[in-house]
Amino acid sequence: MALTAIDTKLTSTESLCTRYLEIRAHSLAICEPLELEDYVVQPMAEVSPPKWHLAHSAWFFEEMVLAKYSADYSRFDAQFNRLFNSYYKGAGEHWIQAKRGQLSRPTVAEVFAYREHVDREMQKLFSQTSLDQSCLDTVTIGLHHEQQHQELLLMDIKCILALNPSQPVYKVSGLKPLAKSAMDWHLIEEGVYEIGHEGESFSYDNEQPRHKVYLQEAAISNTLVTNGEYLKFIEAGGYENPLYWLSQGWDWVGENAIDSPLYWQKSESWQVFTLNGLQSMDLDSPVEHISYFEADAYANWAGFRLPTEQESEVFLRASELSDNPVWWWTQSHYSPYPGFKKFDGALGEYNGKFMCNQFVLRGGCAATPKEHLRTSYRNFYQPHQRWMFSGIRLAKESLR
Repeated sequence: MALTAIDTKLTSTESLCTRYLEIRAHSLAICEPLELEDYVVQPMAEVSPPKWHLAHSAWFFEEMVLAKYSADYSRFDAQFNRLFNSYYKGAGEHWIQAKRGQLSRPTVAEVFAYREHVDREMQKLFSQTSLDQSCLDTVTIGLHHEQQHQELLLMDIKCILALNPSQPVYKVSGLKPLAKSAMDWHLIEEGVYEIGHEGESFSYDNEQPRHKVYLQEAAISNTLVTNGEYLKFIEAGGYENPLYWLSQGWDWVGENAIDSPLYWQKSESWQVFTLNGLQSMDLDSPVEHISYFEADAYANWAGFRLPTEQESEVFLRASELSDNPVWWWTQSHYSPYPGFKKFDGALGEYNGKFMCNQFVLRGGCAATPKEHLRTSYRNFYQPHQRWMFSGIRLAKESLR
């Protein structure tokens, strides 16, 4: 794999250890506003209790690093391999995702003790004078894996609190979307482009190899679709007209009585549930928690289309990566690049096994750790899912 850094090259195990402790501490900081009862709730199958996220990210380092590279390592609890393995079949049997909220034990206190145990053992491992390159590579993947779960924690915490009729407030800073700016279009000229990760810094296997693609001339909006713009779609009967929708999307709307984005509430006026509690809707903020079905229907109604992931990557190279408050859906199916090679060993299950029935999102969001983002980053979800921080960016065939 020949991986290097989180963002810059970490030239020693000491610097890697420092980064490890910083990232691990941030996961705990995300959970500080929670009450004990919040840690164990699972409101739907895709959402995991915060307790599980904290334990699973510790399990990753235990199973993928310590059990393999620390000769005298003793597991914290042999049962945890089954309870906190997510989907790695090569690592053994695992608990069903949809039933993670059924487990009252181990307790939250035991999970915190588990993390402390793993952190102590990892620091012992870092104290060795030299570590195998494959070990360093796996630690680097583990740190990016933990950062993925930091975003997932915020997604899942929001879903957990939104379920509660009392509309509790999480109180987090730094997640306010950007204000609306005037709509304009970024031109992508016709030609051959290189797509995929470039350079020696970290990337996941699904971002490789870098390869050439031919793109027709196209244009991508330099702004995301706002709440106010999406509200016009609703008021125009967008959820009532099958002509805008994919067949499966129309079925999804009918079967689930969908008539607005997730977390929108209508009383005398529209409100939206946020991590800061229930708020009056800011019409100029980007619409979020949109499914692929909704994004595609809106684009059809507006007379545009969704961008491809290749167009999105070209756009991202010319824009400010950190300025995207929500991921945007692309019309691209999540598939392997030409010449794709999975990570070695058990980590080969990290990305490749999900390349079926999912669509790619690009750009990052306000909850994504900024040093974790790359222009080549490929996020992916099923078309009906929308509890992630997902939005809409439009595209058209050209500026003419």
